[in-house]
Amino acid sequence: MPVTTAEKRAAFRALHASGCFILPNPWDAGGARYLQTLGFKALATSSAAFAWSTGRPDNNLPREAILAHLREMVEATDLPVNADFENGFGAHPDEVAQSVALAVETGVAGLSIEDSTGRPDAPLFPIDVAVERVAAARRAIDQAGGDTLLVGRAENFFAGVPDLGDALARIKAYAAAGADCLYVPAIRTREQIEAVVAAVAPKPVNLLIGWNAAFTLQEVEALGVRRVSIGGALARAAWAGVMHTAQALAEGRFDGFPDTPGGAQIDGLFRPRD
Repeated sequence: MPVTTAEKRAAFRALHASGCFILPNPWDAGGARYLQTLGFKALATSSAAFAWSTGRPDNNLPREAILAHLREMVEATDLPVNADFENGFGAHPDEVAQSVALAVETGVAGLSIEDSTGRPDAPLFPIDVAVERVAAARRAIDQAGGDTLLVGRAENFFAGVPDLGDALARIKAYAAAGADCLYVPAIRTREQIEAVVAAVAPKPVNLLIGWNAAFTLQEVEALGVRRVSIGGALARAAWAGVMHTAQALAEGRFDGFPDTPGGAQIDGLFRPRD
């Protein structure tokens, strides 16, 4: 039985109410379908992973390409999909609102808005401007029915401004502006995680696991985290395999292939089932 967009969004919101769930980040339809078979409850896109699959660095694809990618991912799975929507594809709040409205139309269950500018001389939007951008995203979602979950991201630690105090001020302001879930990617320590959770409680917090591999899901749940994403980590693992094998081939060797599944086994993942 087909799952409607409204059902996906309702299920996604319910996941944020209690407990802690993992939100893996595929970059193509096949990956999304495979992850669904493993029992995950929701998925998220990764701007980096998708950009690499097109031969581009992160944050270098146009909005139209990202929107087409979101549609493909939503259509590939019955699971809710959270969109890594970069900085909303516009500096001005009105531009962000327009972009968010288009993203909502793709059927995503949630989307994130970053406060990074892409400019080395001023990597973060001033906090007042960043808040206006989150508020504009909130209005666009509300005008479309209000059921798409909005994630506010403070990019301090990714953007080279690792000021926890500023990040906390930002996520508090984004929560007040209408963000449903808050996210400070690249925090690493237990103390940082606890500070982020406390700053916006009772709103849910997303934690990026990549550098924090020592934590288990149960441990971050105990810290108050509601969801865990892995960003481009799954894609980096895939690239590691490709690079290792290709380098062996370039040296004239055929011993670089890992223990891979057969083609028939992979085909079986995607055959229609009665």
